[in-house]
Amino acid sequence: MFVELIKHYAPMNKLSTFLFLLLPVVLFAQIKGKVTNKKNEALPFVNIFLEQSLTGTTTNDNGFYELDIKKLGDYTIVFQFLGYKTLKRKLAVQSLPFELNVTLTEEEVVLDEVTISSEENPANIIIRNVIANKDKNTDKLGKYTADFYSRGLFKIKDAPKKILGQEIGDLGGGLDSTRSGIIYLSETVSKIKYQKEPANFKEIIVASKVSGKDNGISFNRAADVNFDLYKNSVPIADAQLFSPISDYAFGYYKFKLEGGFYSNSGKLINKIKLIPKRENDRVFGGYLYIVEDDWAVYGADLTVTGEQINNPAIDILHIKQNYNFDGSSQIWALTLQTIDFKVGLFGFNVNGRFSASYANYNFKPEFSSTTFGKEILSFKEEATKKDSTYWKLIRSVPLTTEEQKDYVVKDSIKVLRKSKKYLDSIDTKNNKFGLIAPILGYSYENTYQKWRFNYDGLLQNIGFNTVQGFNTSLKFSFSKRINDKGNRWNVGTNLNYGFSDKKLRPSVYFNKRWNNFDKPLLSISGGNNISQFDERNQISPLYNSIYSLFAKENYAKFFQKTFAKISFSKDLGIGVRLFSNLEYANRKPLSNTTDYSFFNRNGTYQTNNPINTFSTSPVFNKHSIFKASVATRINFGSKYVSYPNSRFTVTNRKFPTITVGYQKTFGSGNNTLHSDLLFSKMQQNFIISNLGSFAYNVRGGLFLDQKAIPFMDFYHPLANQIDLGSSDRLNSFAIMPYYQFSTNDRYAELHTQHNFEGFLLNKIPLLNKLNFHTVIGAKGYFSGGRKPYSEYSIGLDNIGWGKWRFLRVDYVQSRFNGIKEDRFIFGITLLD
Repeated sequence: MFVELIKHYAPMNKLSTFLFLLLPVVLFAQIKGKVTNKKNEALPFVNIFLEQSLTGTTTNDNGFYELDIKKLGDYTIVFQFLGYKTLKRKLAVQSLPFELNVTLTEEEVVLDEVTISSEENPANIIIRNVIANKDKNTDKLGKYTADFYSRGLFKIKDAPKKILGQEIGDLGGGLDSTRSGIIYLSETVSKIKYQKEPANFKEIIVASKVSGKDNGISFNRAADVNFDLYKNSVPIADAQLFSPISDYAFGYYKFKLEGGFYSNSGKLINKIKLIPKRENDRVFGGYLYIVEDDWAVYGADLTVTGEQINNPAIDILHIKQNYNFDGSSQIWALTLQTIDFKVGLFGFNVNGRFSASYANYNFKPEFSSTTFGKEILSFKEEATKKDSTYWKLIRSVPLTTEEQKDYVVKDSIKVLRKSKKYLDSIDTKNNKFGLIAPILGYSYENTYQKWRFNYDGLLQNIGFNTVQGFNTSLKFSFSKRINDKGNRWNVGTNLNYGFSDKKLRPSVYFNKRWNNFDKPLLSISGGNNISQFDERNQISPLYNSIYSLFAKENYAKFFQKTFAKISFSKDLGIGVRLFSNLEYANRKPLSNTTDYSFFNRNGTYQTNNPINTFSTSPVFNKHSIFKASVATRINFGSKYVSYPNSRFTVTNRKFPTITVGYQKTFGSGNNTLHSDLLFSKMQQNFIISNLGSFAYNVRGGLFLDQKAIPFMDFYHPLANQIDLGSSDRLNSFAIMPYYQFSTNDRYAELHTQHNFEGFLLNKIPLLNKLNFHTVIGAKGYFSGGRKPYSEYSIGLDNIGWGKWRFLRVDYVQSRFNGIKEDRFIFGITLLD
């Protein structure tokens, strides 16, 4: 083995040579072995540590462990595993490596160990004590540093060859003949720093590895698996679950004392069963282990279903946590956490595990004013380039045989799969031109040279409106990726043709992005097209086509423009982004050219006039004009995470996101057509304890002069007249008529929504089995010269069956000028 290593590492510098000479000593400076139960079955993720300390390791999936020690001498090794008796072994280590295999026996949880001195449920007494002592226990952990190691593993069984008709390949090369095997394996080693008050967390990734990948960027962040049960809510998969020791735990849980046992330090450990009061609440099942007198968490064995967290892909999550006692600081600290999951979707059956271990705690770190900043995650230089020798030295949990094989196989084929010959062969297979490609679309890719040509296909772009009749577009694009840090560009063309007005409208565009850090983006476009008067599209082209052809309701109103436009945006700082654009447009009114529909052939469409739908007169005269705008979006308190090739902003929910801007039209030769608009927007969403989530969006603007400007330059509140609600409910009205409230004066609008997320209905017998969520909302619109317009709504979200819950229905009432209107609006939350 060492001969092979010498051959492989022959061209090394002096430092590498020195480290290599030390390798035999370091590799063998350990106690190692295997942990099994009485049936000789391997026990994975057993917590192994030196007594009265937090120095330790865990077993891998096969039960093997390696515990690094610094010197020879006497040690007491503790083996701790929830559900099994804690085992202590005293050793006199006189040579290394030292092999120690142990067998653990199942824990005998005895109710007699607990003294019951009250008629109240003893489990309730214990939980109340834990809640009362949360601040004391978390204050002990008020600040610390620690080493963090995480491993992610996804395994698939009987993978399908195709999904929705698309071949999925061999998923990285880890599948066997039955299309089963490891599809993702990653490891991360980090240094973490934590401070309770003020709240701060920082992680520096010193090593990151992904099997079969060159960049080695794993997403096993310590912050993402920080499932702190001492907090009232625990974020899991975009859902907030109520902790069994939250301030309002008794509203969601029943508790049963199963019994107790003694830890290695002689502390009585209470095993408490968690019984959700309602099966569909966002709560955990399983067990909680509590230290008597300390009233601290000793361990957790928790489960949660995909239905509880509204994630149809997840069958079940199983979370285990182990805490160890540090004698010097009298602290129970988290040392091991595993998250096992089962995912099933579209024929995929994936089992996975994220495991994390914490070691080398320092509970008295010296933090300065510069320790924490806006950067909460970073990678050390060369963190993704560490070789197998480095990982052997630093890895706190040994690899299983299967994991070792996966690294070897995928690392050996990744060189091949980067080669021009291999990539060209894959492209040749994927670039075949099919008979139905003109209809469904086609793409041609050169992966090695990082470019792609794409044709959308006729079927994707077929639509109908009363101005063009049936229309379609031929869309072609070419994209080129320069590097992995976000430098890329693309160019394309759109040839749109209307079969009723018999006009071809061509347009072109070019986009350039320089990097993934401050994300500067330049867009240039030009040509001829038709546009809705509100260019945000009050109604989508698809819905307008459906309502026109089936209900003879042509809600969309269009004008034609020949234009040239340039836009630029860029991050000016963390949480601050600049937007700007300049457009020159020749605008021309349009009228209906067809009266066709599938039904109601004798009926007539509304005209294309957005103000008076019975008038055939145009709402504006043909003109040419410039339009310029500049805006800044700010999220106060934002922080960011840095990856080797990118940077992402992490917004702070405690503060709103604010946008302020200015828009000006000019250069038409007619000052009456010109306008100046100041506008702003403020939006925020946050969780209100166990009452659900609240969100609001406030926007307003002021035209400096009220003039007879072209109608498309008015401010148009987003309205809706169809039965399907907008996917952007917090930015639009539910039943406001299109264009009736457009204004060239001052305006303001307010959108609010509160989702109780089961807080109300889950408390009502029988109804709680449906797992519906109550949603209420209120909206208002105010503009110069008009009375206020308002909407109030109450609805049901999370409608569906099992894990598949993507429907919503709202009852909405609007009020304007003494007139009320009531309607039901339906929604598909998958589109949100």
